[in-house]
Amino acid sequence: MRPRKDAARKDDVIQIRAPAGTKAMLSRAATLRGQKLSEFVLDSARRQAEETILDQRIFFLDTDAHEKFLDLLDAPNKPAEELRARMARMPVWGR
Repeated sequence: MRPRKDAARKDDVIQIRAPAGTKAMLSRAATLRGQKLSEFVLDSARRQAEETILDQRIFFLDTDAHEKFLDLLDAPNKPAEELRARMARMPVWGR
C-alpha cells in the first residue's frame, strides 16, 4: 500500500515571528515532550485548529428535539455541592 501523497510530503512552509520569551517557552515545552520546536508548534496548532473547527459544527434538530434543547438551556441542572467546593478552591498553581 502506497502512502497518500499529501501525508508523506512536507513541502509547505509556515513562518512565524514571535517574541523571544514566547519562543523560549515553546522550546521548553517541546523539549519536555521530546519534540523538535517545529513539531511541537505544528502539532499544537493543528490540535487547536481541529478544536476550533469542531466547535463550529452545525447540527439540526426536529421541532420536538429543538424545544427540549431550548428547555435544557433555559433551565440547566444545578451544580452538585462537590463541584461547588472544587470550584471554590484556589488552584495549586495560583498559590
